[in-house]
Amino acid sequence: MILVTGGAGFIGSNFVLDWLAQSDEKIINLDKLTYAGNLQNLSSLSKDTRHIFVQGDIGNTQLVSQILAQYQPRAIINLAAESHVDRSIHGPEDFIQTNILGTFHLLEAVRAYWNELESTTKQNFRFLHVSTDEVYGSLTRNEPAFTEEHRYEPNSPYSASKASSDHLVRAYHHTYGLPILTTNCSNNYGPFQFPEKLIPLMIANALARKSLPVYGDGQQIRDWLFVTDHCSAIRRVLEAGIVGETYNIGGWNEKPNIEIVQTICTLLEDSFPGSVFHKLITFVKDRPGHDRRYAINAMKIERELNWKPAETFETGIRKTIQWYLNNQQWISDIQNGTYREWIERNYLGLLK
Repeated sequence: MILVTGGAGFIGSNFVLDWLAQSDEKIINLDKLTYAGNLQNLSSLSKDTRHIFVQGDIGNTQLVSQILAQYQPRAIINLAAESHVDRSIHGPEDFIQTNILGTFHLLEAVRAYWNELESTTKQNFRFLHVSTDEVYGSLTRNEPAFTEEHRYEPNSPYSASKASSDHLVRAYHHTYGLPILTTNCSNNYGPFQFPEKLIPLMIANALARKSLPVYGDGQQIRDWLFVTDHCSAIRRVLEAGIVGETYNIGGWNEKPNIEIVQTICTLLEDSFPGSVFHKLITFVKDRPGHDRRYAINAMKIERELNWKPAETFETGIRKTIQWYLNNQQWISDIQNGTYREWIERNYLGLLK
């Protein structure tokens, strides 16, 4: 049995679904169900006894300790995090509370649990912490991609809070011996992604014939990783990663934001002949401290663990768009909630 934190969010729900499609090993899913946590993502598991859902906060040490004592998981995958840069700019406190203090309280509960395990179980236990490439800062167009040895230079409250959590996890390994693994991934995309991130936001707005806001000149470059590839990488690191090591997970798909938006428009125009989605593209004022380029060098995980992504961007974006076309009610349900209020407040009506 494993414990997954944040398992009702975008990456978390995909990981839970992927795990149970590959294995009969049970999952305890601990999620606070904030705005981005959605049990609807896991509706197919409503009667599956392999999935045990607990609503709660990783910062609740008593609750986490009770879960660990009751279920005795052999591993923990920590996916619980506040993860949107724009939100961290407008309201950084939640990011400090969840990503730093929440990780600290989780580590304390896990350390106490791990210390009481019998020898063999203790030796085999793993704590896998999922982080982001944004902790490394920003690259110029010609600089080499981030490796695991790149120093941390976070530029937003979000990336600073994730960098802090990474350092805490590292410290608990070096100070207490907790058997940790850390992964730093590039930009994920795919099914169930909350429509505040670039790709689902563009798809949702295009389907509603609303403007497609692109920050600045749209030349910010990101490496794009299809979410099920990320899930397979996490499974592989858990299975064979060396304790104490960090593994960068990337998709080998560096693309500027404007190209992503244009690709979405082109593919949607193929699905809706006669529509011209490109005309909805609107360039808006850039956000503060916008990193220019992220790029992941994922050679270490390929070399040491024999993992590489199965999807190209071309195959992954087609699957993603098709999923959103097939699940427009999911988008509607999301947009009728907190998402709508936040988008209108922070984009100053540009999306109307």
